[in-house]
Amino acid sequence: MLSSVVLASAEISSVDSLPNENSIISTTPHQKTYKVDTTLLSQKEIDRLFWKPDPMRSVWLGAIVPGLGQIYNRSYWKLPIVYGGLMGCVYAITWTTNEYNGYKNAYRDIYFDIRDGKVSNDPSKSYIAILPEGYTIDRMGGVSAYRNRLKEWQSSSRRNRDLAIAATAIVYALTLIDAYVDAQLFDFDISNDLSLNVYPELYYDLQNQHSAEVKLAITF
Repeated sequence: MLSSVVLASAEISSVDSLPNENSIISTTPHQKTYKVDTTLLSQKEIDRLFWKPDPMRSVWLGAIVPGLGQIYNRSYWKLPIVYGGLMGCVYAITWTTNEYNGYKNAYRDIYFDIRDGKVSNDPSKSYIAILPEGYTIDRMGGVSAYRNRLKEWQSSSRRNRDLAIAATAIVYALTLIDAYVDAQLFDFDISNDLSLNVYPELYYDLQNQHSAEVKLAITF
């Protein structure tokens, strides 16, 4: 149980000042005021309670292995999001790359066959195999029109591949940013005691002049 407990160090001044009775240990950080009887704990267990992640270390771990920063921060629930996003991006890269290579090979083969006068409807030809089911070169508008269309498909698939690579880089960067911010805000108070109140108020200066203003009060 203690391995899953994290204590907000900002709420306790020192270990020796903790009371020795009415001890409370919560598995949900930032939700309660923590009281721990240190006489019942070993030094290793106390260190676990007061553990706080190092933001830069979480970033470096996440840079080496995506998701490792979230594991280090003990934000295990984020792992499906991290790996789901990265796996989706890798799948998109693989699919668009295969599509691009297929159109590129088909365009190259039909280009040389046109040049050599060897264009045919042989199913073994790459530009015939890539045709949609039920279509022929003539139905695509002829050899020249089909060649131009293959060139357009090649450019489009290359653009989609590049976008997939860019999306992967963005997702990877977001995992690092999340690991850093999560570590920085690890002991940030998000309890119900934190509130924001906005209300009007009259202000009086030294000349007893008054004016209307809006007052912003944060309670924590």
